[in-house]
Amino acid sequence: MKRRAAPFRLPVLAQDVLLGLFVAVMQVQGTLAKPEEVGSRPLSDLGHLGYVLLTVCGLVLAVRRRWPVPVFVTAALASLVYFTIGFSDGPGWIGLFVALYTLTAYGDGRRSLMIAYAGIAVLAVGWLIAAADIEPAAAIGWVFFRIAASVMAAALGESVRSRRVIAAEAQERARQAERSREEEARSRVDAERLRIAREVHDTVAHAVAIINVQAGVTAYLLDKRPEGARDALVIIEQTSAQALHEMRAILGVLRSADNGRVPHPGLGQIDELTAVAREAGLDVKVEVSSPATPLPSAVDNTAYRILQESITNVIRHVGPTRVTVGLDYGTDALEVRVANEDGRDASGGVAADPGAPGGHGGVTGGSAEPGRGIVGMRERCGLLGGELTAGPRSCGGFEVRARLPLVPAQAVRP
Repeated sequence: MKRRAAPFRLPVLAQDVLLGLFVAVMQVQGTLAKPEEVGSRPLSDLGHLGYVLLTVCGLVLAVRRRWPVPVFVTAALASLVYFTIGFSDGPGWIGLFVALYTLTAYGDGRRSLMIAYAGIAVLAVGWLIAAADIEPAAAIGWVFFRIAASVMAAALGESVRSRRVIAAEAQERARQAERSREEEARSRVDAERLRIAREVHDTVAHAVAIINVQAGVTAYLLDKRPEGARDALVIIEQTSAQALHEMRAILGVLRSADNGRVPHPGLGQIDELTAVAREAGLDVKVEVSSPATPLPSAVDNTAYRILQESITNVIRHVGPTRVTVGLDYGTDALEVRVANEDGRDASGGVAADPGAPGGHGGVTGGSAEPGRGIVGMRERCGLLGGELTAGPRSCGGFEVRARLPLVPAQAVRP
């Protein structure tokens, strides 16, 4: 495949040098080709000063982009001197118009415009004074033409500069918007990854804790009452099947092309949750201090996950004990409380007593190694603008208490 040749383009300085030479030649040649006016001076007078002024007014354009103000001042002075002395009128104002355009097109806006229009005012006064006794009188029209053309050249340059600034600002806004989109996409990916990590943690931790308890019971019953091991194995089968179902539902989001989501578990499943906890040896009591009301899905799911994680911690780190679950449906917030009445720490900081009932053979799964359960619960509450506290109770045991606003934090008005 042939590579497309890049178009040849002269450097900016070379372009301006050629422009300056062209304008200088055009001004001199155009003035010489024009019939001499009555009473005008030949270009050769005063040591060929006319040629010098026309040439300088053109050649100075070679550095017009680097020094636009000095170039304009030079061209304006040359034009003012040229017409004040009385040289023949002609195309000697082309260099001045190009300098005016350059001043406003490549200047800094307000300052360049002030210089341009102040210079035009001075030139207009000088040109009118020099043409006071012009003959014929109709030739004064060329003076007004030069004034109008100067204003138009300055306005054209300002228009080009404004369009260039607007285009640059639009490109910058596009770049910022692209960066914002990339940052937002990364933020969404991180948030989704964290959400899935929480869901996987809650599902797996709860199921593994139940399976661990029942596996210990099975190991114990195989030696004492082999016929009773069947019930423990059934619980293990049901719990693992439920965990697999929830895992498929969570990971299905990653496989779905349309990002379809299944309904999240909520407080409507609290009976199933407490039933599994009772099978693991907990004496669970549910207290609802006010009539249940419909909850936002995010609050409903977060409350369920807090209950699930808190009960899982009791199973893992305490073992069979009495647990109280409290739900308070307020007008602006839902309060959730999970407390165990055993004297041990349900956060994972203290291992369960192997000699306690149900503690044989790793039934409780106690570990002195802390997990991330409470951290995950705090993160869930924080996303809703809620608060969560967890710690030992003064009367013994451990308590987790969460307050979940029913209205998102960003929508609350002071």
